[in-house]
Amino acid sequence: MIRRHGFLLRAILVSVDATLAVAVLLVVAVLRFGMDGLGQLATTIAEPRTALVAYVIAWIGSLWSQDLYRFRPRWTTRATLIDILRATAIFSVASLALLFWFKLPDVSRFLLVLLFPSLAATVFLSRVVARWLLVLLRRTGRNTRFILIVGSGDFARRFATLVDANHDLGLSVVGHVASPISEPGGLAHPVMGGLDDLEKVLHENVVDEVAICLPLNETAVVNQVVSLCEEEGKIVRIPIYPLDRTATTGRFEVLDGLPVYSLVRGPDRAAALALKRTVDIVASGLLMLVLAPVAALVAVLVARSSRGSILFRQTRVGLHGRTFQMVKFRTMVSDAEELLAALAEHNEIKGPAFKIEHDPRITRVGRVLRRTSLDELPQLMNVLRGEMSLVGPRPPLPSEVDGYDLWHRRRLSMKPGITGLWQVNGRREPNFDRWVEIDLEYIDSWSLWLDFRILARTVPAMLEGR
Repeated sequence: MIRRHGFLLRAILVSVDATLAVAVLLVVAVLRFGMDGLGQLATTIAEPRTALVAYVIAWIGSLWSQDLYRFRPRWTTRATLIDILRATAIFSVASLALLFWFKLPDVSRFLLVLLFPSLAATVFLSRVVARWLLVLLRRTGRNTRFILIVGSGDFARRFATLVDANHDLGLSVVGHVASPISEPGGLAHPVMGGLDDLEKVLHENVVDEVAICLPLNETAVVNQVVSLCEEEGKIVRIPIYPLDRTATTGRFEVLDGLPVYSLVRGPDRAAALALKRTVDIVASGLLMLVLAPVAALVAVLVARSSRGSILFRQTRVGLHGRTFQMVKFRTMVSDAEELLAALAEHNEIKGPAFKIEHDPRITRVGRVLRRTSLDELPQLMNVLRGEMSLVGPRPPLPSEVDGYDLWHRRRLSMKPGITGLWQVNGRREPNFDRWVEIDLEYIDSWSLWLDFRILARTVPAMLEGR
């Protein structure tokens, strides 16, 4: 399975199986010995904690030996049950052998009779539930990543079918870009244009990954497509054959037995990105609770400062072109959007962004909120919903994105944030190209440690009004 999409699924399953194994042992011990079941069981073993760890590791190892941590596109109840029974048999034989080897005859035989089938039953049930949840998530469009297939021939059609069959990857084919030497035929997804339209297709649609399914004799075209996708910050998948270039480090992965050469520019570390999302959820939730009195006070001040709603909602562009409604405390007069055109000639930013030092649309309370960044507090809700992160490039307006140069668009390859490297390094930088360079520096060198450093520098920047 493609590593980005397979690692988290395996990690979750291992964690669930380990937890269930301990829970099953506890329940079985209570059934056998009463409410002090674990205490009774511990008296028969010299090192109960070591034995518990060994028990969990051995059970996980038995399941792993039967390939039960690989999601299969043609999953069947019978095949999964057989594999679980094999793993249980291996675990049972190994457990009995160890009990005999270490001369532990006092371990209850009735407990073992209950334990082994109970383990098998819970794992089987967990796999059924996992399948159901993955299908449900896919149908509701949660956590879906969109992949565009470059190519329209038979191989492109077969690769699209393969992606559709692997529901667990969370990939959805948005369509094809037609090859000039391959006639589209029998495609389940729409042809969105030709190779000359690729840049337009990427800009007008949400595309996270691009799969290049072109004939081997189109190597030059493949290189052009890869270069464009790298500028856009897209993950590139090239099924079957490697690319004749050294500008990017690639790696071979496997999708249901098919070799895939993956080119990734920017962060693609599934575990670290999942931890980043966990930090976002926990931190934003806690901050919303802790700062609730401050937010309430700000809301009252905004309401009394001028007419209009307390909150200001604006469409912004997020990860790979996804749009969302960013929320802030209102800092301008209610008709600020209508007044923007008249102020355009005073723009102090060189590039597709707007900013003037003394914006007449900003209210007195709004200036204080902006100086202290308290107007950003409602964006914690955007973080909690997964539209933003605590740290990342600032989300641009759709009109700004329309004016981007090609290399600017790679700043959309990471989820936007409330704060970022630009905010703590060059917030008063008037050159938009420099803003983007700082954002790309963050994307290329991203790590959790970098996020924590930026967050630590954000607090004094807020207190000093920077």
